[in-house]
Amino acid sequence: MSQKPVYVYAQWHVKDGHVDTVLELLEHVAGKTLQEEGNLFYKVHQNQSDKNNLILFEGYSDADAVETHRHSQHYKSFVSEQIIPLLEKREVILMDQLM
Repeated sequence: MSQKPVYVYAQWHVKDGHVDTVLELLEHVAGKTLQEEGNLFYKVHQNQSDKNNLILFEGYSDADAVETHRHSQHYKSFVSEQIIPLLEKREVILMDQLM
């Protein structure tokens, strides 16, 4: 796999009435993810005009680190099993930095 950094942009639209739960779960995910060896950063943002719209911006040292994250126990337990069912829509884009 590539040895260059990989950036993840994820846009989540949370179902009405569940944003507080999702944000609470994300605190656990962020804490564990920041401890991963290949993680560079993990930032969660909330749309000012639509509180149900969350943007996650993550950085990883390389593609292997992204895969390690996606297969981690905390990702499976919190994101796959608890958060994704509370989302109306989810878009994830893997990016390379150009400049």
